[in-house]
Amino acid sequence: GGMKRRANIAVGLLHEPRLLILDEPTVGVDPQSRNSILEAVAELGGSGMAVLYTTHYMEEAERLCDRIGIIDQGRLIAEGSRDELVQGLGEKATVSFRVAGGREDIEAWRVDLQRLPEVNAVNDVESGLSVVTASGPGLIAPAVQSAQAHRLEVTGVDVVQPDLEAVFLNLTGKALRD
Repeated sequence: GGMKRRANIAVGLLHEPRLLILDEPTVGVDPQSRNSILEAVAELGGSGMAVLYTTHYMEEAERLCDRIGIIDQGRLIAEGSRDELVQGLGEKATVSFRVAGGREDIEAWRVDLQRLPEVNAVNDVESGLSVVTASGPGLIAPAVQSAQAHRLEVTGVDVVQPDLEAVFLNLTGKALRD
């Protein structure tokens, strides 16, 4: 498991290579070993060593990699920084607002939000509204001001940005394959 993986990485580092290739180093290891491996890889990248890291775990690629290549069926189909890949997706952030107030006030607030130029869609969520927007967190201040104008108290806000997994699924297709 984890001890064997860490030992393999240590052996690979003995001759101080300029390039270290790691193929799925965290597959099948316990959470503590996984964190230890990820911390070690992050330190290696920070020390100037080039690390070629293959993984199916998008959160690992987001955490560790300066440049990311997405390979599908043996072909490189996208390459760039995490931010470049996400921006290329063109997806919007979702900002969810939890509010205290009456349903009529929430509906009036919805109409105001739909008029904002940066708003793509407004949806009902439990105890509030969810807004799809290109401006992400930039929408929070005007939305809260609008809510207050409609006698609503904003009790919570959650922002969900598109991530590397959304990029991967968009580029490779969402259906399961053999």
